[in-house]
Amino acid sequence: MIVGTAGHIDHGKTSLVHALTGVDTDRLKEEKARGITIELGFAYLTRPSGVRIGFVDVPGHERLVHTMLAGATGIDIVLLVVAADDGVMPQTREHLAIIDLLGIRRGLVALTKCDLASAERRAEVEAEIKALLASTGLAGAEVVPVSTVTGEGVETLLGRLDALAASTTSRSSAGRFRLAVDRSFSLAGAGTVATGTVLSGQVSVGDAVMLSPSGLEARVRSLHAQNKAATSGVAGQRCALALVGPRIDTGSVARGEVVLDPTLHQPVKRVDVRLTLLASERKPLSQWLPVKLHHGSAERDARVLILNDKGLAPGRTDYAQIVMNEPLALAAGDRFILRDTAATRTMGGGVILDLHPPERQRTAPERRDELGILADTDPLATLERLLAGPRGFVDIAGYMRDRAASGSLVDEAVRKLGLVTFAVGGQVIGMLPAVWQGYTSAVIACLDHFHGQNRDLPGMGQERLRLALTPRLPAPAFAEAVRRLAAQSSVVLDRSWVRRPGHEVRFSPEEERIWARAKALLTGKERFRPPRVRDISKLHGIDEPKLRRLFKLAARRGDVDEIAQDHYFLSATVIEMADVARTLAAAGDEQQFSVVEFRDKLDNGRKVAIQVLEFFDRQGLTMRRGDIRRINPHKRDLFSRAAPASSGGATREGGETSPVGRPVFKTGEGRETVLGGFDSCLLRQPPSGDRR
Repeated sequence: MIVGTAGHIDHGKTSLVHALTGVDTDRLKEEKARGITIELGFAYLTRPSGVRIGFVDVPGHERLVHTMLAGATGIDIVLLVVAADDGVMPQTREHLAIIDLLGIRRGLVALTKCDLASAERRAEVEAEIKALLASTGLAGAEVVPVSTVTGEGVETLLGRLDALAASTTSRSSAGRFRLAVDRSFSLAGAGTVATGTVLSGQVSVGDAVMLSPSGLEARVRSLHAQNKAATSGVAGQRCALALVGPRIDTGSVARGEVVLDPTLHQPVKRVDVRLTLLASERKPLSQWLPVKLHHGSAERDARVLILNDKGLAPGRTDYAQIVMNEPLALAAGDRFILRDTAATRTMGGGVILDLHPPERQRTAPERRDELGILADTDPLATLERLLAGPRGFVDIAGYMRDRAASGSLVDEAVRKLGLVTFAVGGQVIGMLPAVWQGYTSAVIACLDHFHGQNRDLPGMGQERLRLALTPRLPAPAFAEAVRRLAAQSSVVLDRSWVRRPGHEVRFSPEEERIWARAKALLTGKERFRPPRVRDISKLHGIDEPKLRRLFKLAARRGDVDEIAQDHYFLSATVIEMADVARTLAAAGDEQQFSVVEFRDKLDNGRKVAIQVLEFFDRQGLTMRRGDIRRINPHKRDLFSRAAPASSGGATREGGETSPVGRPVFKTGEGRETVLGGFDSCLLRQPPSGDRR
């Protein structure tokens, strides 16, 4: 159990901790010289029951509230200290407001310096304290008279702490590990040591961890839990971690960092919250107001956007979006405090609801409804309500990660809710069965309507179909969904088109005869240098516009690809040329090949070879640097004889069909290769996908 002190300066917090534990928590020379607490102090006490109580002693000076906030992180019990001679003072009120905003509901009040006050004065101050507590989460907390000079009430206070310890439930260690660093130092034989309270999960010697938001990697060499050497530490314990790593030192492991499970490293600068403005504020909170945000042991400059048109009045609670100037390691459900930019007063605080809020339509009624759902503290109940809402889907892996929840909860949620899931990259997109059935019906209805309006098109483009549906799935999840529907024979995948079974672009009998004559010129030995449309028109005496329309329909049907303007190659030939490019790259130095090598292999002339390679560049199969090409590893299977294993039976993955995205030959627009050349990472799917 962790007990944190709170109260006005010089009300005897440090003396009380010393009387309870025998430990003087003022360790700095300046603290002893001035007689006040400046930095956090720590002491431990083992009770006869075997419970080991950790005490966090915080400074009471108004200019050191930020340090007090760092110490208040993760405490189970608050010990509010009020001197009998002074009574309730400004920092008593501010510390109590902070404790209330942090959601700490269990505590005691120590009425100190009772040797300096009469019985009447004690009764007067005790009544004042109870009136102050009445509107807070500590309403009804016991007030224990204490004197560290005479020893009065010390044993009684220890007894009350024992009773609270006996009724304190251990925090669950099932989540992922997080520890907010409140102190770091160098220790001979151990190296760099970071201390703090374990906020969630557990950590063991030898574990790989990460500092966030800095992103430094480290390993736990050794650790102390509750001031004793241990092999592991769990949520609710104060731990000291000896960390080792390439860039780990006391300068890099600073207060404000969070030591955590590497999978949780996702610092953010924008969050949606439920915010309470203290009733002591003199005026409403205005939009875009600069503030200081305190979370754990960290402090950030930030601005606040109230998610309504009226602002936030003193004593009221509403949803808000907070934008920080620097990223911070957070988790949904964490508490935070807001203070003014001059750090002279506490303004309010609340709970973090969403780590990935939208920047647009953030005040829409649907978004407010969603925030109301996110305010629920039960992760599975919240997830089910989100899935049943307008969004229709949730990245369950990301949802659990945002809450520092165990990865096993993903499987539990899928099992309990019977979800339909699509695993794409690091995401697990989940939908309720009823929502999936509705989505399937919407896909079929949309395609049927499209075919009715566009009989001469082979299908609907995948991206166009995705944007036409509700809910709007992220592109990778949509691709998986369509492949699943294709495997069920509900739809057919044809390159980048999606169509219903039985739908195809058909030629008239006359067009079939013309096409058979034209197609014969694209095969055989001349397949790598076929004639252009105008040449075929002259050779067979066919009307050129009519023949051009026929080739465009054939391209839509998938028979040919338009490599250059009016220059078509059979689709089988394009696959063959793509295989040649892959073979040359595999055999070449540094997995690359030149235009000359490609030209010689096809024996089709430099100009045509360049046109073919520029077509592959546009489709993403190849990446260009000068006259050198490499195969894009992320799209290696484009124009393959066999579809990739995940394609669900599609005949060919060709990216965009050739009528889409062709270059403008007069201006050269569209002839550019994929951005980034050989070093491009733009083709990789982003890990978080499109969350919205």
